[in-house]
Amino acid sequence: MSTASASDMPLSEATTSLRRSASFTRLKESGIRSLLFLCAAVSILTTLGIVAILFSNAIYDVSPRQVGPDTLVRPNEAFFQQVSVTEFVTETRWTPGYTEKHFGIMPLVCGTLMIAGIAALIGLPIGLCSAIYLSEYAAPRTRAIIKPVLEILAGIPTVVYGYFALVFVTPYVLKPIFQDLLGIEVGVFNAASAGIVVGIMIIPMISSLSEDVLRSVPRSLREAAYALGSTRVDVSTRIVVPAALSGIIASFLLAISRAIGETMAVTIAAGQTAIVTADPLGSVATMTSYIVNVSKGDAVIGSIEEKSIYAVGLTLFLMTLVMNIISQFVLRRFREVYN
Repeated sequence: MSTASASDMPLSEATTSLRRSASFTRLKESGIRSLLFLCAAVSILTTLGIVAILFSNAIYDVSPRQVGPDTLVRPNEAFFQQVSVTEFVTETRWTPGYTEKHFGIMPLVCGTLMIAGIAALIGLPIGLCSAIYLSEYAAPRTRAIIKPVLEILAGIPTVVYGYFALVFVTPYVLKPIFQDLLGIEVGVFNAASAGIVVGIMIIPMISSLSEDVLRSVPRSLREAAYALGSTRVDVSTRIVVPAALSGIIASFLLAISRAIGETMAVTIAAGQTAIVTADPLGSVATMTSYIVNVSKGDAVIGSIEEKSIYAVGLTLFLMTLVMNIISQFVLRRFREVYN
């Protein structure tokens, strides 16, 4: 009996230990799942809160104002309760600080898209070429050095980029080329310098995302192409890039969304001239720069000028939302799945 009991003890202890381990694992997984759900819920609630603030100040304000112990006054009218949507979308003048006020968003949209377009011309090809080099050409040691150095650009404050455009790009790059050589006047504040530095800012995003997509292409496709006599250039441009095209386009759209939403660099470098223009060497105003300037405290709380920043913010939110939806659609529509 004693021998049988002694031999059974280790099995019983092992069973108990396994049960405790399984119980602890289930508890840990439950805790992690709850934490992740909480993080997702906080993100969603934060987004909904921002949308609610934009909606209440831009479209319809339903919150009453307390002026006494028992007195509630009619809420301040939201922006679109005072300005028609037609005027906001079609008017080409944006003069909220003038006696004759006009609230046409087109000048701000024009300046924003111009800077984003210049940034795309600078950042997209350089970022993609950097990603192709890191993925297909660079040795592991070289990649380990270059990639962190490239991603340092993402850690530089945007204010620094703005002053870099103001004190270096405009006087030492644009003016010698356009003003001294071609005779075209270059303003101190201009869209070109702002677009150039924003393009530099989005290079790390494009490079990092595109490289991850390129490296996810199966090695077997490369080896099959090499076996057929293809060169490295052929493999990179005709095999790897087309296979990763959906992810590359998605990274492009996300980077352009980042350029559209850039604030401090364009506020410092682009100026505050809200006009519809196609001249990249002149001063322009963007949606983000207008929000920054009105938010400094000059506008009276509850005034139409103060309400206008929520309308501009709502427009910017919708633009970036559309860009993100398009990027997700492209990613799902053209995504390649390999076994």
